[in-house]
Amino acid sequence: MMKRKNKSQMVYSTETGQICPTCGNPIKNCACRKQKNLVSSDGIVRIRREVKGRRGKTVTVIHGVSGGISLVQELAKELKQKCGTGGSVKGGEIIIQGDHRETIVSYLRQKGYTVKLAGG
Repeated sequence: MMKRKNKSQMVYSTETGQICPTCGNPIKNCACRKQKNLVSSDGIVRIRREVKGRRGKTVTVIHGVSGGISLVQELAKELKQKCGTGGSVKGGEIIIQGDHRETIVSYLRQKGYTVKLAGG
């Protein structure tokens, strides 16, 4: 059984497991993943608001952006400029200071990403 993201790109196969979006090989045998330091993703960018563990400060966390770390860092820079606030990239997640979920969702949808709000 195969699950497909769209008609031309296989995402998962029961024979081999997860498939690398770049080279199309099974994740176990993927050499490009190690070379380019890709961030794993299922094709859906998830956005959530966090307060816990941040001394009451609200941040917006974006995760699931597929591509290399350099792509994630460039997107983080664009989002910080769009929201007019600070932020960072840690562990493949983009952290934007403040609650900017609506702004980020509309911006990412304009850029062609599939976006979901996660959490409450």
